Amino acid sequence: MIRVLPMTSQRAIVMARLFLSIFVGLCIPCSIANAQVQSSVEVKKIQIPQVKLVTSMGDITVELDVQNAPKSTENFLRYVREGFYNGTVFHRVIDDFMIQGGGFDESMEKKDARDPITNEANNMRKNLRGSLAMARTGNPHSATAQFFINLVDNAFLDHTEESRRGWGYAVFARVVTGMDVVDQIKAVATSNHQAFQNVPTTAVVIKSATVVGE
Repeated sequence: MIRVLPMTSQRAIVMARLFLSIFVGLCIPCSIANAQVQSSVEVKKIQIPQVKLVTSMGDITVELDVQNAPKSTENFLRYVREGFYNGTVFHRVIDDFMIQGGGFDESMEKKDARDPITNEANNMRKNLRGSLAMARTGNPHSATAQFFINLVDNAFLDHTEESRRGWGYAVFARVVTGMDVVDQIKAVATSNHQAFQNVPTTAVVIKSATVVGE
């Protein structure tokens, strides 16, 4: 005997199948969209530039803050790619403060740099231990190639207001590996050299600076 389902049961089956097809159809594009979002996030992570500084005392790798300091990072990367930092030294080392480099060769001859850039310290990034900031003169917008690595949290270097005294020093990167090397550099013996103070008695040389992955 062939059993015929009541109309209500047939309708229920049809509705169930219809719902299932709609649900599956909706899930497929959702899965694709989620995969695309995840892929986009992974691409963004890969695109964060890092620079490796090979020094005479060890390697230091820094990660650049492109989002919050675009002008400073672009400036720094340009110097790196041009080979400007190769053969320069950390010419100013002050324990419990910072180590500064990127502007002088081993003979303490200043290298010719490009025009100054706009101070981005108003991005409110903090001069914390391990962060890199642009070095400058008393003019807030005078930074060129020189940079320094903070050895401690230096809150007095942070931006407070857009005035000559309050502009602060623009943080544009942070050390991701090699902070132990930075701590070794901070402990070197220093002396005066001509008009310069706090100059390492044995040169701490940046042998090369390269963008990781290039």
